[in-house]
Amino acid sequence: MNTDPKRDSIHIEGARHHNLKDLNLDIPREQLVVVCGPSGSGKSTLAFDIVYAEGQRRYVESLSAYARQFLPQMDKPEVDKVEGLSPAISLEQQTTSRNPRSTVGTVTEIYDFLRVFFARLGKFHCPECDRPIEAQTTDQIVDTILDMEVGTKFMLLAPMVEHQKGTHKDLFDKLRKEGFVRVRVDGRPYTLDDLPELEKNKRHSIELVVDRLVIKDGIKKRLADSVELALKQGEERLIIAVVGGDRDGEEIPMSTLSTCRSAASPCPG
Repeated sequence: MNTDPKRDSIHIEGARHHNLKDLNLDIPREQLVVVCGPSGSGKSTLAFDIVYAEGQRRYVESLSAYARQFLPQMDKPEVDKVEGLSPAISLEQQTTSRNPRSTVGTVTEIYDFLRVFFARLGKFHCPECDRPIEAQTTDQIVDTILDMEVGTKFMLLAPMVEHQKGTHKDLFDKLRKEGFVRVRVDGRPYTLDDLPELEKNKRHSIELVVDRLVIKDGIKKRLADSVELALKQGEERLIIAVVGGDRDGEEIPMSTLSTCRSAASPCPG
């Protein structure tokens, strides 16, 4: 069992700042500690002029000379030794904001730094299925497709409309003018010249069939071009729809955006 108080506490020796007279003290870490006493006993001196000031001073000294010129410099307190400190923040007793939802994080603006920290270093997970959310490059998508078993037939689909009402005639006309031939409407493939009339008040899902391929040697160039086209038409999203074989009907959504890979189908969560 660890009995060394210096490991689990802020250790202060010989504090003689202001009203304090050679005070020796251990303040437990990771606990809520209240400093109380009569007026003039040195409460603020201990909390602000020693603990906070020393923690802030050490933090500022760890920064570059350029950064230090923009931060207030705090005097070194009159104390023999202070151990176990971490960078510290302090708040004035009076209310600094009229917003009742203000917190220590927003008042001190440390929340902005934490937000950037977690955005840069954190790993995103889908709130619905808890799967990791990762962006993929075009090359990674191509390699994933090429890793499928030789002989696998599949379609590259670009999502165009997802559960939206309307006949979508303007979209079909646009795709015809751009030279595309096939689409999938509500899960069924059609040619653009043989489309059924869609019900105006019913929700429809439409995917553009960019290419139909079979995994074999020599398709990487064509596959890469088709993947780029599918991502462009699908606004950085595409769907790999396997046709035939043991994996018939399997659909693999992929994206160059930071989105859930199961976004094109309901999350199992």
